Amino acid sequence: MGSEAPLEQELEALLEEARKGFSEASSALGLEELRTKYLGRHGALSGYFPRLKEPGLAPEEKARLGRKLNQVKEELETLLARRRSSLASTAAPVSSGEDLTLPGTPPAVGRLHPLTQTIGEIIRIFRLLGFSVVEGPEVETERYNFEALNIPVEHPSRENFDTFYLETPKPFLLRSHTSPVQIRFMETHKPPFQIVVPGRVFRPDAVDASHSFQFHQVEGLCVAPGVTFGDLKGVLTAWAQGMFGEMSRLRFRPHFFPFTEPSAEADLSCTLCQAKGCRVCGGKGWLEILGCGMVHPAVFRAVGYPKQTVGFAFGMGVERIAMLKHGVEDIRLFFENDLRFLQQFP
Repeated sequence: MGSEAPLEQELEALLEEARKGFSEASSALGLEELRTKYLGRHGALSGYFPRLKEPGLAPEEKARLGRKLNQVKEELETLLARRRSSLASTAAPVSSGEDLTLPGTPPAVGRLHPLTQTIGEIIRIFRLLGFSVVEGPEVETERYNFEALNIPVEHPSRENFDTFYLETPKPFLLRSHTSPVQIRFMETHKPPFQIVVPGRVFRPDAVDASHSFQFHQVEGLCVAPGVTFGDLKGVLTAWAQGMFGEMSRLRFRPHFFPFTEPSAEADLSCTLCQAKGCRVCGGKGWLEILGCGMVHPAVFRAVGYPKQTVGFAFGMGVERIAMLKHGVEDIRLFFENDLRFLQQFP
């Protein structure tokens, strides 16, 4: 019995000290320090529980002291909770002008560039017509960019003013069209096949409303027994109607390209005036849109195809298509990254 009163007195003293500490706590941080001091795993109160196991204490004394310890613990926890609530209610209010109930600012959502959208639409239609997509390098050799495409050494396009040559020990250059990919594909594949080749090309043109030193092309190649110019016209007409509407028409004018024979320029009926003549088409009713033709036999010889091989090819400028489709009159707008312009294309 002699050890009973001192232990209870210590607990009462601890409780009184904690009451004073909790009542004087002025911050959440200070209150947390007091919780650790009295109720923490290694706090003051936890040190009393092992003393219940001291020898010499009768069972009824242990029970009474246990009840006292639990009573003190419960009161300390109550004091702590009350003080937390009191500090929370007196916290500084939200500064004026801030309404935390308003929804947050949503993040800006990006979108595809109009040229990327146009390339995607062109490819989508040709996929429906049975074409596969093939890509290739932008840095090329003269063999792939010129020689295998039946472009002779004296051709003007092989001069420095029409092609970007790279200063390297070997005659590398930036491709001036995506046709080299057709050569690379034919070197490793046998007919029949139908492919389209999208990509960026480079030519040292002066930049103005209709020209740029870099632009995008989509070229196509179909090699299969018995294909004719009529098949070419049918494929391109189906593509034009899918791209510009079912009322669209194409007309074909004789032209010259080194890599096709016969060759033609294809004009699209003006989508604004239905070929009647307007400001956009210059009163002609037609808009030049692409070049095409039957693949020249010299191209097939360059890749080792048999003499009887036949096929057709075509090529179009993506910027030209995008300008016609969306009524854009200056090609530079596609490259200036002006969000006021780009945000018009959802």
